[in-house]
Amino acid sequence: MSRDYPLERVRDIGIVAHIDAGKTTFSERVLFYTGVSHKIGEVHEGQAIMDWMEQEQERGITITSAATTCFWTPTYKKGDKSLEHRINIIDTPGHVDFTVEVERSLRVLDGAVVVFDGVAGVEPQSETVWRQADKYKVPRICFANKLDRTGASFEKCFSTITERLTTNAVRAQLPIGLEENHKGVVDLLTMKAFTFEGDHGEKIIEGEIPADMLEDAKKYHNELIEKIVEKDEKMMEEYLGGKEIPLNELKVILRKSVIDNSIVPIFCGSALKNKAIQLVLDAVVDYLPSPLDVPPIIAKDADTGADVQIFADDNAPFAALAFKLQTDPFVGQLTYFRVYSGTLEAGSYVYNSSTGNKERVGRILRMHANDREEVKSVYAGEIAAIVGLKETRTGNTLCSEQRPIILEEITFPEPVISMRIEPKTKADQEKMGFALRRLSDEDPTFKIKSDQETSETIISGMGELHLEILVDRMKREFKVEANVGKPQVAYRETILGEAEAEGKYIKQSGGKGQYGHVRLRVKPLERGKGFEFTNSIKGGAIPQEFITPIEKGVKEAMEKGVVAGFNLVDISVELYDGSYHEVDSSESAFKIAGSMALQEAARRAKPVILEPVMKVEVIVPDKFLGDITGNLNSKRGQIEEMGERGGLRTVRAQVPLSEMFGYVTALRSMTEGRGNSTMEFDHYAVVSSNIAQSIIEGKK
Repeated sequence: MSRDYPLERVRDIGIVAHIDAGKTTFSERVLFYTGVSHKIGEVHEGQAIMDWMEQEQERGITITSAATTCFWTPTYKKGDKSLEHRINIIDTPGHVDFTVEVERSLRVLDGAVVVFDGVAGVEPQSETVWRQADKYKVPRICFANKLDRTGASFEKCFSTITERLTTNAVRAQLPIGLEENHKGVVDLLTMKAFTFEGDHGEKIIEGEIPADMLEDAKKYHNELIEKIVEKDEKMMEEYLGGKEIPLNELKVILRKSVIDNSIVPIFCGSALKNKAIQLVLDAVVDYLPSPLDVPPIIAKDADTGADVQIFADDNAPFAALAFKLQTDPFVGQLTYFRVYSGTLEAGSYVYNSSTGNKERVGRILRMHANDREEVKSVYAGEIAAIVGLKETRTGNTLCSEQRPIILEEITFPEPVISMRIEPKTKADQEKMGFALRRLSDEDPTFKIKSDQETSETIISGMGELHLEILVDRMKREFKVEANVGKPQVAYRETILGEAEAEGKYIKQSGGKGQYGHVRLRVKPLERGKGFEFTNSIKGGAIPQEFITPIEKGVKEAMEKGVVAGFNLVDISVELYDGSYHEVDSSESAFKIAGSMALQEAARRAKPVILEPVMKVEVIVPDKFLGDITGNLNSKRGQIEEMGERGGLRTVRAQVPLSEMFGYVTALRSMTEGRGNSTMEFDHYAVVSSNIAQSIIEGKK
């Protein structure tokens, strides 16, 4: 079998945004205009196709990323089937608690449409998704949405993008009218005006630029052309020489510049009022890359560790990344994967180089939100799901056994909030263990552990909403009833100084004894670096077979901490000396000695407690500003910036998570229900001694 669309006519894109920027409404219009759906599903009515989970429909937010495929021929070439493109879309959540969905989606996508609220401009989660896209070097185009709303300002939205995100942004369009007068857009490349008529804006009317906009349009047209031509020396010379550059040549250079992230074009309109979505689809085709346009993926040879370049080629050995697991009530576990090279057929076998296992590929499905289309094979550049993989986890590499390679894994943030959970009945106990395992397989930011002292189960995640949704899913999808405790902050411990200590474990009991003796040196690492272990022993003072058990003992001791029992992080441990006994030494003795030495060294190295600090943005009417800033200061908050947005005041601050439980309710009561806030994890910081003391007291 061969592919039905040539690779140059495939686009793998994500739609990303801050919560409430209108991203899912935008996606619903895309599905309607591309013919995937024949009715527009509205988020506020709980009918959005891409928000298919019950919890999404009830809350009006996106929780899990949904994949779909649609087809688009540019509006200026309608009817030319040879220019139809296949667009694989992933619609991602905008709420910070579900940032894992954005992270893993951007890891496997070639381009993104970033949607902004035309009233609010750049919001906290907009910055987060932008940084995630920067990390994976994902080319972007932007869409300033909601220009029909009161307080909308394309210019203000544009300026927040250039100030906070990138100086490479350039206007590709201007809106014709704002708020209730928003009628359409001016395309600055073609210098044409477009308005949208019909029940759903499906009729695109091309016309002349309104006279009152002509001066601005010419100014920004020249700005756009200059930004494009400066990327090509020959074109720059022609332009400066007074030559008019043909449109198709400008598009070629603009496309190259978008792909290498040196230009980010900003489009505009209103998804809810069906204005200009088709022109954004044209831009996806014109400017975002096909799998052939992005640089080859760099993988590691599984045997030698050498770099291997993976090119998008159907005839090359198979290579894919499993980026998401999902439990489907009808077909069981789905493994979403992106094919980077080669072809995969249903019924064949695939090699998981991350685990060393071979697994049979049952059915291959092309997903349309929660609908499934079975296909016989998938090719380079495609995104699909496999039914029946038992051992594959998020981030695993699937490849040909003849060319075993390992693709770069996806890194996920550590959870910042925990709660205790217990089954209501004996019957729920076994079901709960299964449900929690399934949910943690799906979501790498959801962690489960048992408290050894109390035998309780503790679940951890990215925020209160994150854990609330997972517990709700456990009840609905797995029919498990459970009691949950209050959310708790996931504190950490670290050291601020350097220290040395020895651990000696000697036990004589008549027969063979136990002997383990190690000397360790500890020092702090940069925040977020985790843990590193080095062995600098010379002359075989400790045999090689005991080194790994020592490291295991060190890691176990780090899990218990030394101040209040929290995980020790960001610490470097060096094993520099020790001794052993020919007869009595054993792996377990050295493991215990390693644990003892680490605890003693950490106690001497100025141990401290770390707490998660959140980036908070509060939006309130002006008259409540004083109350809000005073309240944030009382919560140990540090106010970083105050501004204005759409007639409201904004406050950006950094506040410890422990002070923010129940803040949304408190904010509503302080502002007569008119205040809004968003919060996302920023960093871990050392707590002061008096706060540390109260945390220790609370643990007792």
